[in-house]
Amino acid sequence: MTDTTIANPAHDFIAKTVAENPVVLFMKGVPEQPRCGFSALVVQILDHLGADFIGVDVLQDDSLRDGIKTFTDWPTIPQLYVKGEFVGGADIIREMFQSGELKPLLIEQGVLAA
Repeated sequence: MTDTTIANPAHDFIAKTVAENPVVLFMKGVPEQPRCGFSALVVQILDHLGADFIGVDVLQDDSLRDGIKTFTDWPTIPQLYVKGEFVGGADIIREMFQSGELKPLLIEQGVLAA
């Protein structure tokens, strides 16, 4: 993190959220009502696997919506974090799920039962 990151309230919120929650999905909408197809896709995958996660609606705050993109240097939403580490966006999560890599990752990180 740079000094700019530390001075950014949105980055502080993001860092605190991913530190305090094992699985976090920064998304458009909420898990019960996603507001974009990509967010809905990742929610469906996590639900299918039985992963316990929290969803953070970036549409509630423009500084958060912009901040999540600069926090990871990743241009798209949704963004999935597991144990404080950025895993990827919708395309990466879909590919990991389809290839069978996502479930073992979640099990290895201790956030999903084997």
